[in-house]
Amino acid sequence: MINKQQIYIEAAQTAKIGIWELNLETDTYYWDSITKSILELPEDFVPIKGSEINFFTEGENREKIINLVQKATDDGISFIDKFQITTAKNNTKYIECICRVEVIDTIVTRLLGTFQDITKEQNLIKKLELSVEKFSSVFSSANDAIIIINSATGIISDCNTRSYELTGYSPSELLGLHNSELFPIDKRKEIRIFLANQLRKDNHFVNETDLKLNNGTIIPVEVASGKKFIVDNQTFLVCFFRDISERRDSEYNLNMLSLVASETTDAIVIADPEGKAVWANKAYIKLTGFSLEETVGKTPRFLLSGPETDSQTVHNIKFALEKKENLKFTILNYNKSKGKFWYESNITPVFDDGGNCIKFVCVGRDVTTRVEKEIELKRILEVTSEQNSKLFNFAHIVSHNIRSHTSNLLMVLDVIETAENTDEKLSYIEMFKEGTEKLSETIEYLNEIITIQKNTNIEKKNVFLYDEIEKTKTALLLAIKNSQIEITHAIPEDLVISVIPAYLDSILLNLFTNAIKYRSLQRKAILKIGYEINRNYTVITFKDNGLGIDLKKNGHKIFGMYKTFHGNEDARGIGLCITKNQLEAMKGKIEVESEEGIGSVFKIYINEK
Repeated sequence: MINKQQIYIEAAQTAKIGIWELNLETDTYYWDSITKSILELPEDFVPIKGSEINFFTEGENREKIINLVQKATDDGISFIDKFQITTAKNNTKYIECICRVEVIDTIVTRLLGTFQDITKEQNLIKKLELSVEKFSSVFSSANDAIIIINSATGIISDCNTRSYELTGYSPSELLGLHNSELFPIDKRKEIRIFLANQLRKDNHFVNETDLKLNNGTIIPVEVASGKKFIVDNQTFLVCFFRDISERRDSEYNLNMLSLVASETTDAIVIADPEGKAVWANKAYIKLTGFSLEETVGKTPRFLLSGPETDSQTVHNIKFALEKKENLKFTILNYNKSKGKFWYESNITPVFDDGGNCIKFVCVGRDVTTRVEKEIELKRILEVTSEQNSKLFNFAHIVSHNIRSHTSNLLMVLDVIETAENTDEKLSYIEMFKEGTEKLSETIEYLNEIITIQKNTNIEKKNVFLYDEIEKTKTALLLAIKNSQIEITHAIPEDLVISVIPAYLDSILLNLFTNAIKYRSLQRKAILKIGYEINRNYTVITFKDNGLGIDLKKNGHKIFGMYKTFHGNEDARGIGLCITKNQLEAMKGKIEVESEEGIGSVFKIYINEK
């Protein structure tokens, strides 16, 4: 008959249960191969007394096994318990240790026991405990209300703290309540179908409905269902409820704002933190001609800039975007068809709770009509100011010069009246005649100035500048010959300018005769005529080596009436004044550079636009 102990050993080996023995009479240990395998020891390892304690993890775990072995040895108390050990290869394991005491004549002679590796089972238990702990933590502290419903009865079997806060029910009122009581009557059928579908499909699903609170208030909620689970043959369904009142209000407000933004006549663009458009309304699309697809992803200033767009304003916009600052500006833009329009806009950055810029809102409008009127008004004001200045100057001239002539004539008449004989009176008649001639000449000059300033809309014509200069030289041939002045020019024969011919003739005659009249007798007189063409003007230069003018002293009155600087008997001081008025009537201008004793350079600007 097979020995019972042998049968037990073989059964233990089959179950991978280690067997150990401590003989207290001989102080010897026995560990079978399974025990050594659990401890990750070699087969030839020979245990000695006390070595087994070192495998039990230090601390409470080791102290427990020492106490249990001590009680078994001293008091004959058997034990069964679980321990954490560290194997010979430094791996952590969990074992179940059973110790049976053998007593002979009231003396403990042997400790017999088993070792079983329960690491997998213990790890599973720990994971399960951790999962339960996590679930309990989530369940109790979740922001959503969590309600567990018995699918067979519809009764609420469990819920978390947030459920009481959301519904206004106390724990005693909510637990055991039928779930339908949480919904308005018109929503109960909908929820019943929803829950039934979730039980049948057994998947996650989200829906929106209304929740009836304990005080009768109705609020919008988002309800989500988790998967069903079964406990003791009963099926339960987990439902999550979230109050979406604020979201509904926000959505409503957002929809209203979106409607206003879409339909307003102001152009609105929303851009990302880099200034690239993410949305634009109808007014912006209509104003610019660019579709939403063409607008999104690009910066408005990139799309709308053109040749006449102010670069400084563009720089200011770029700077405001980089610094995340507000900016109000008016700029000349171009639409998709390259049409120009004036655009007034406000850029406003939007920040999140952390102070980070998340977008820009740009609200603008077409102000072309207003700006054009402002430009026209500014031009009118400038013209009016200029005309007022001319009128004031003209009035001063009229007042001064005519008063001088009339005073002189009155003096002559007074002398004639007081003369004692006819011969004496007749001697003063010649003086009176000369005075009236001077008065007539002054009135003629003044009339000419008025005529020039009135006729600002005389039609200009294209003429060849070369031909006009040659005509002037021919007309002054005798004066040129007598003065021995050398006149040269480099004007091409095909250079065309747009002028009022009569005015150009007068201007050329005046500049030629001035070079002759005010030549220096210390050197050979020279007049050089040149030209240059820039963006807006054809500039004709008249450079002489004559007497020159002290501009520091007389520059402010060089183009005034009756202003002479060299005392020539035939100087009237009217020529340059008339020249200036004639050029301004043709939208041109005159400039002078001069140095006394060196000569002068007159530049006339012919505006051909």
